[in-house]
Amino acid sequence: MTLHPKLTEITDRIVARSADTRGAYLDRMDQARRKGPSRGHLSCSGQAHAYAGAGPDQDKLATGQQGNLGIVTAYNDMLSAHQPYERYPTLIRDAIRAAGGTAQVAGGVPAMCDGVTQGEAGMELSLFSRDVIAMAAGVALSHATFDAAVFLGVCDKIVPGLVIAAQVFGHLPAVFIPAGPMTSGLSNDEKSKVRQKFAAGECGRDELMRAEMAAYHGPGTCTFYGTANTNQMLMEFMGLHLPGTSFINPGNDLRDALTVESARRALSLSDLGNTYTPVCDILNEKAFVNGIVGLMATGGSTNLLIHLVAMARAGGIVLDWQDFSEVSDLVPLMARVYPNGLADVNHFHAAGGLGYMIGQLLDAGLLHPDTSTVAGGGLSLYTQEPFLKDGTVAWREGTRQSLNDKILRPASDPFQSSGGLRRLAGNLGTGVIKISAVAQEHQVVEAPVRVFHDQDAVKAAFKAGELTDDVIVVVRFQGPKANGMPELHSLTPLLGICQGRGQKVALVTDGRMSGASGKVPAAIHVCPEALDGGPIAKLRDGDMLRVDARAGTLEILTEGVLDRPAETADLTGNHYGTGRELFTAFRAAVGAADSGASVFGS
Repeated sequence: MTLHPKLTEITDRIVARSADTRGAYLDRMDQARRKGPSRGHLSCSGQAHAYAGAGPDQDKLATGQQGNLGIVTAYNDMLSAHQPYERYPTLIRDAIRAAGGTAQVAGGVPAMCDGVTQGEAGMELSLFSRDVIAMAAGVALSHATFDAAVFLGVCDKIVPGLVIAAQVFGHLPAVFIPAGPMTSGLSNDEKSKVRQKFAAGECGRDELMRAEMAAYHGPGTCTFYGTANTNQMLMEFMGLHLPGTSFINPGNDLRDALTVESARRALSLSDLGNTYTPVCDILNEKAFVNGIVGLMATGGSTNLLIHLVAMARAGGIVLDWQDFSEVSDLVPLMARVYPNGLADVNHFHAAGGLGYMIGQLLDAGLLHPDTSTVAGGGLSLYTQEPFLKDGTVAWREGTRQSLNDKILRPASDPFQSSGGLRRLAGNLGTGVIKISAVAQEHQVVEAPVRVFHDQDAVKAAFKAGELTDDVIVVVRFQGPKANGMPELHSLTPLLGICQGRGQKVALVTDGRMSGASGKVPAAIHVCPEALDGGPIAKLRDGDMLRVDARAGTLEILTEGVLDRPAETADLTGNHYGTGRELFTAFRAAVGAADSGASVFGS
């Protein structure tokens, strides 16, 4: 199928916009490749330090020319999604040793859980943790003793941070290795209903706790389609996973076999052989456009409108939210996975999953087929599914039809004709909105605003019975410079109650709403943020606002608002406690959300 001309136009625009920065980046990668791993240039003492802990691999490292694989791991057993990684270094070392090479854990990176910190002070470190992860991975690889790398990470900020680091070391091949989603427990819809009952005071904490434990019950990624699972989708669409690996559950033989094969594959792509495929060749402009297509076709996390921009800039590629909006207009919504539907990611995978979706989008001319991938060919390889054959992993062609059209639909007969995310622009500034789960009748909201400076104040107003009329809840001073741009997902249950009572309701914020943004329209990531004196800082209670997801507009309707002085807020309470005082430099240096909210500059 011929590539859709609009997709070509968008890609060509990104290429032209990025020409200077991308060219400079590729020059740096070429210089790094020519320099090569420095272990051969290290002093005898330096090499002895690097190999002292390598046990049976010491002699091979010191005397041989075999490849050495670096493992960067985000393992901890506080995150269910990352608990399976405890075993991976041993699996990988054994596999690489059997293949004649060596593997070492280059370093670990932090991995926090947004679900744990939701509504708590720790959430104010969440977005910044992405750049900390990138720096920590950079430190891990700075020893320059590796020919290739594997990255072990799944969740919200971890994968974007690791991708940023992989691009900084883009002359090295790298394979990302997932751990898979937990098996299905209490349905996400039932869990959500209990949360709403608790928010309304209709059940106690004991019932809430039982529901939460039944939903989050074992190792693996949370099963709703939030940021973590959106990350896994992106790694396949962008060619950094082996085909079909994203949604295989932890703890089975196929999952282990895929881990082993991913490690072998990473080392086989090194500059020591004839199939050298560095990250800088894989993550080009076409790969990022493919990632955006996947984001829209699946109705993925709003967080990726920040992360993909930051990830791309690490490789000299300049994306903007208009690119996302135009791709969204072009790409059909093909999946219904909670919070956009009742199914979880296990149901989505069983219905045909990413392989089916990639095949459909390729046939429709909505993906670049000619990108490089770690699988060794173009994106057509990603229509295949893995299986075990004589104890090792092999691939076969996946299903060419959906096995459940209530979860997964063909591109020719989608759930809706456009994707799940849209850019908003108007006299309030620019922002984004996720509409894949928002009913048509709720996609335009015009109402007076109630202005708050934190989400606790919103909860207090709700409990006091103050949010009973049509309302647009504005939560400001939540941007990256103000307090690290925390997610405001804990507001979802109470706003859902308001909507369920028949009120017209929306959220507008310079903060984030999370990958679980659902049925309530939420204009998020508003720029300029309040701390920068953006128009959102000039709103007062009662001002009329219009959030129009169909037209893509975000408009103050009350005259004279822009002539007012910007309000200020006392944010000193957000700058200490729970480690926040360690991030003063980050708050001072961070860029705007629409440029990736990164501390690394443009």
